[in-house]
Amino acid sequence: MPHNAAELAHRLAREAEAVCRHYLSNGRRVGNYWLVGDVRNTSGRSMFVRLKGRDIGSRPAGKWTDAATGEHGDLLDVIRASCGLVDFHDVANEARRFLSLPRSEPESGRRSRLPPAPTGSPESARRLFGMSQPIAGTVVETYLRGRGITNLQGIDSLRYHPRCYYRPEADAPTEIWPALIAAVTDLTGHITGAHRTWLDPSGRDKAPVDTPRRAMGHLLGHAVRFGPADDVMAAGEGIETMLSLRCVMPSMAMVAALSAAHLAAILFPATLRRLYIVRDDDRAGDGAVAGLFDRAQSAGIEAMVLSPQRGDFNEDLRTLDIDALRGALRIQLTPEDVARFMSTRVSIGIEDEAATPL
Repeated sequence: MPHNAAELAHRLAREAEAVCRHYLSNGRRVGNYWLVGDVRNTSGRSMFVRLKGRDIGSRPAGKWTDAATGEHGDLLDVIRASCGLVDFHDVANEARRFLSLPRSEPESGRRSRLPPAPTGSPESARRLFGMSQPIAGTVVETYLRGRGITNLQGIDSLRYHPRCYYRPEADAPTEIWPALIAAVTDLTGHITGAHRTWLDPSGRDKAPVDTPRRAMGHLLGHAVRFGPADDVMAAGEGIETMLSLRCVMPSMAMVAALSAAHLAAILFPATLRRLYIVRDDDRAGDGAVAGLFDRAQSAGIEAMVLSPQRGDFNEDLRTLDIDALRGALRIQLTPEDVARFMSTRVSIGIEDEAATPL
């Protein structure tokens, strides 16, 4: 797998059309170019990406220019802007994730097809995630903001699928709803499964179906991950629970195991020395906390429990203001981690004009 920027850009350029179809999905191919509004995937025709190799006097594949603004760059810039990423580390990880996905190469008038993947398999999960789009400007963003989750930076493990199949438990016809797609990965970042949350097209709530949340693939030991593994990590059940904590502690590595049983079984990164176990206030949550606490202590990892004031931390975020949530968490962290992770910023990714030191 490529490591440096030049090698990543070269590998992406060899699959320029696949990159454009994935990250610039609001555009279309015209001859040897992909046309789109801008590098952030806006509809339009002012930006053009060269899809084939270098001809005499032309730009190489993967290079793009926005005629409206004069901006130009390569496909790493496309990934950075379309996904809303800032750090090159995150851009490179997203590029490596894309390059590891199976996909067909479309040709004029004909496409090669991958063999069908078994329903619910890790391969099926990888393809679903690969077909999904960044969440910016979609009903997924609307839904999360409606849940009080406004810090949406650095969550490239979440994607949006506009037409995700939903199969009812009974013999009812298959339905199609927009969905939040979360990648479940192992400790190396390899996708082993996916989690789907079907949404109402308005983004105001989940879809009106019997089971609006379902997982697929291999989940045991794995998780939906936010941030790279480090020496300190928080682990809990739900995606929205962990995203709520990120509004206050955006730089702490976090994982969502998706259920109480899977939380108790998560695998530990080799770098981990302190684990915050995020508790849901129910019997299943208490059992998961106890099991994971004992496993962590046995592995030589310091374990601490974070408890919500209500049913879970997303409920706390929605019913309390963010300052109250910050205060409730502050007294549950070690002083070292308060100084290291506790944000004094409003949870929209913008610094307060009068932010005060801790």
